[in-house]
Amino acid sequence: MVKADAYGLGAVEASRALAQAGARTFFTMTCSEGLAVRNTVGAGARILVLNGPTGEDAVAMAAAQLTPVLNSLHQIKLWNGRGPAVLHIDTGMNRLGVGADEVAPAAAALRGVDVTLVISHLACASDAAHAKNAVQRERFLEACALFPSVPRSLAATGGALLGDDYHFDLMRIGVGLYGSGALDRGGPHLATVATIEAPILQVRDTEPGESFGYGATFTATRKMRAATVALGYADGYLRVLGGRGYGVLDGARCPILGRISMDLTIIDVTGCNAAREGAMVEFLGANAHVDDVAALAGTAAYEILTTFAGAVRRTGARA
Repeated sequence: MVKADAYGLGAVEASRALAQAGARTFFTMTCSEGLAVRNTVGAGARILVLNGPTGEDAVAMAAAQLTPVLNSLHQIKLWNGRGPAVLHIDTGMNRLGVGADEVAPAAAALRGVDVTLVISHLACASDAAHAKNAVQRERFLEACALFPSVPRSLAATGGALLGDDYHFDLMRIGVGLYGSGALDRGGPHLATVATIEAPILQVRDTEPGESFGYGATFTATRKMRAATVALGYADGYLRVLGGRGYGVLDGARCPILGRISMDLTIIDVTGCNAAREGAMVEFLGANAHVDDVAALAGTAAYEILTTFAGAVRRTGARA
């Protein structure tokens, strides 16, 4: 899954690394994303476009041998046998996909079309105990009965962690590739994929009673040493992490003091001998795991990666 610029990490770099590791099926959201991945991984890979075709890009998709995910009877008609296709069946998310009453008409309309995969998407896979997971699986099996010889795909990362009953023929691993366990709680801590660091610009000693940042939302009750770091919400580091998040310097967690500014963040480096101008502070990585940062922000790892990793300047990618 390399949609949304590979969750902010860079679709070209991620696709190249995944292809080198043996991946041959890639999912993008749009035609333009699919074309960029096609240029990166070459003609031998299968590239599926989740949004499906529109009136403007169907010809380009066919020319580049991109495989559309057909989400509606209108898209089935629009594709009109231009090449292989994937059918998306809605089993309860009510977002994309043909509905239960449209599956039979879709099957009839797709006679003669090379349907290479039938998919659906779980709404509550991040909660392994949610009853809707089993309901959607049963609905998926019922719908797939009209496509008895076609491979099936139900699970993304969260679904993959639900067990073998949800795996079927292909799993669409997304956020799991980029370091998140994808569950609301109790998920595995996966290996770090992205590291984000920023340099200290200034270090200062402060007295009790001094406040920090806009709004003076934090006031020192003791002597403190504070460092100003060149990172802010313009770089995608969520403003809500002010007073909640932390940076890591020389193995020590340094709490954020006060509000995060557009380009700057103040951290508490009291007692940290490594605090000096130019020292690099880690805000995402092995010591600031994406799932932990997401929990502090009250959001999901998806948002952390696509806004944080997607906004900062990339200094390199390794396969």
